[in-house]
Amino acid sequence: METRDRSQASILLGAQICTWNLIFSFINSVSVKCAVDLGIPDIIHNHGRPMPLSELIISLPIHASKATFVPRLMRLFVHNGLFSQQQVPENSSEEAYALTSASKLLLSDNTLSVTPLMHVVLNPVLMKPFFSLSSWFQNDDPTPFNTVHGKDLWEYAGQDPELNQMFNYAMASDAQIVTSVVIERCTGMFAGLESLVDVGGGTGTLAKAIAKTFPLLKCTVFDLPHVVAGLQGSGNLKYVAGDMFKEIPPANAILLKGILHDWNDGDCVKILKKCKEAITSNGNEGKVIVIDIMIEHDKKDDKTIEAQLFSDMIMMALVTGRERNEKEWANLIITSGFSDYKVTPVLGIRSIIEVYP
Repeated sequence: METRDRSQASILLGAQICTWNLIFSFINSVSVKCAVDLGIPDIIHNHGRPMPLSELIISLPIHASKATFVPRLMRLFVHNGLFSQQQVPENSSEEAYALTSASKLLLSDNTLSVTPLMHVVLNPVLMKPFFSLSSWFQNDDPTPFNTVHGKDLWEYAGQDPELNQMFNYAMASDAQIVTSVVIERCTGMFAGLESLVDVGGGTGTLAKAIAKTFPLLKCTVFDLPHVVAGLQGSGNLKYVAGDMFKEIPPANAILLKGILHDWNDGDCVKILKKCKEAITSNGNEGKVIVIDIMIEHDKKDDKTIEAQLFSDMIMMALVTGRERNEKEWANLIITSGFSDYKVTPVLGIRSIIEVYP
């Protein structure tokens, strides 16, 4: 009897821990924003070596009365792996903090910084829809974003220059990491191509890198007028304004990075059909290069799957899209009139999907 009671108590307490972690998980997000706003990663980086707590506190732009709270904030970051902790050699009772590979992605001068993505995701305009999920489930609005703002994300961004700029910075930031890996590991994917159109390519981060790596490859960044307005091409790179639902410029290859997950299946089929027209219009048969999440491909680790599922919830709250597994991707590809595809899972939470007519 006592053993059974102890077992039931363990189950109850375990359930409490699980629900607490779910309920309070937002604290990770806002705490990271706090660290960036206070400049903690940059301060530790500029120190040049593990930074003692006492020196970190002195260097922070905080009120003197808040000094005792800094160790508590840093304790959370050490637990989550954002910073590492070690003892100060000359003072074994004092902690010192160093950057990890994760916190290096928060440095202001890091070309691979994810802080622009953090700022746009935690912007109140994009956060508010998550507080209306339950209301959205009870109405016929296409997205919680529509429920809160009365229009879709793309229309809102087109009318809000500040949000549009933040969004473009975030997408460019995200593209930097993808770009560095694609150029390092996947150059063979572009071999033999004469022309490429980066559909929804924003400010052209990925296309610029491809154009630089392959100077004979004619690259076009194709996006909405308000996205590419004022952007100037050079050499083998140019910008073209347009609507991917109406027509996509012809090319040997069409690149879709983080595009299809923004749209529902019906819209994805429309986009892919336009892509097929573009790569077959000159009599040749090119390919479509999709860079997007493929959920549970090769049974990735729990952290990767969690990141993929978080992204799926963002798609649900902000746009009409979703993250898809391989069966769902295959269905889209075949329905759009393509005959084959190849998956290369080399981009962390994302995969490269090459689609052939």
